[in-house]
Amino acid sequence: MTETMRAMVLESPGQGLQLRRAPVPQPGAGQVRVRVSCCAVCRTDLHVVDGDLPRPKRPVIPGHEVVGRIDALGGNVSGFKIGDRVGVPWLGHTCGHCRYCTGGQENLCDEAAFTGYTLDGGFADYVVADAHFTLPIPDEYDDISAAPLMCAGLIGYRAYVMAGDAPALGIYGFGAAAHIIAQIARFEQRHVFAFTRSGDEEGQAFARSLGAAWAGSSHEQPPEELDAAIIFAPVGALVPAALRAVRKGGVVVCAGIHMSDIPSFSYDILWGERVVRSVANLTRADGEAFLRLAPKAGVRTSTHCYRLDQANQALADLRDGKFAGAAVLTMAE
Repeated sequence: MTETMRAMVLESPGQGLQLRRAPVPQPGAGQVRVRVSCCAVCRTDLHVVDGDLPRPKRPVIPGHEVVGRIDALGGNVSGFKIGDRVGVPWLGHTCGHCRYCTGGQENLCDEAAFTGYTLDGGFADYVVADAHFTLPIPDEYDDISAAPLMCAGLIGYRAYVMAGDAPALGIYGFGAAAHIIAQIARFEQRHVFAFTRSGDEEGQAFARSLGAAWAGSSHEQPPEELDAAIIFAPVGALVPAALRAVRKGGVVVCAGIHMSDIPSFSYDILWGERVVRSVANLTRADGEAFLRLAPKAGVRTSTHCYRLDQANQALADLRDGKFAGAAVLTMAE
């Protein structure tokens, strides 16, 4: 009889997740199977479930901030053994031979595959992953604390690097990624200016508790010019707001995979060699660099746990901004 597992399955975007029994996947050549301990819930999962992202695998098991232990190895796998604790991030596979893969930009590969979107992900008891895109977890983190590092941390870190050497850094949308990157910025002695939804006094207090020099509404101007700003909220209207806040020569980084339309704005807020750029996915080098830095910086994640069968509630709470930090699904029954 085929062994089965629990999985939260998206059968059609916009219809929510369904708890199903699915066959336990078997690893192929170059793959590992991970028995999932927990999986954080990302805003990208919300975009997949809501149908904001085109052409997902159907049906698909979402989840790309996976932490667990390897319990089976496919052929031709080296560097891992049964029992190793690993994380499975968003970038799940690339072709390895295109101009992007060979030029240090594997995150832009046209044939890339993504965990929880075009590949089944970690909202399940087991997940199969390409061994080359699987990351060892630092010993300093327990499973639940580590889960948000796999995307909020990794892609947040790529956005942070893209912002350059910014002594005054603005962060728009103070959620899972922001609360991690704010700690990195403070470790590197930068001044953090946090922007939240109007009236979100709890979120602003959370930002200040993590060392933000100032926290206010995204409609406000900060008390000083910013050298750079990172936009984590998927709100296009924040682009001109951030441009108005950064100095000449400053950078605005759009860190999400999906964003609402950017409204038109006058050229004068872009003029002065200001730059607007996007961040797409992550590379394995990003993951390795961030997971070395996070323990040194003393990064700690704020997490809110839900059972696997409460995934729809976790997504709804994320949509409504009902918690600070990150939601994490745990597989314990």
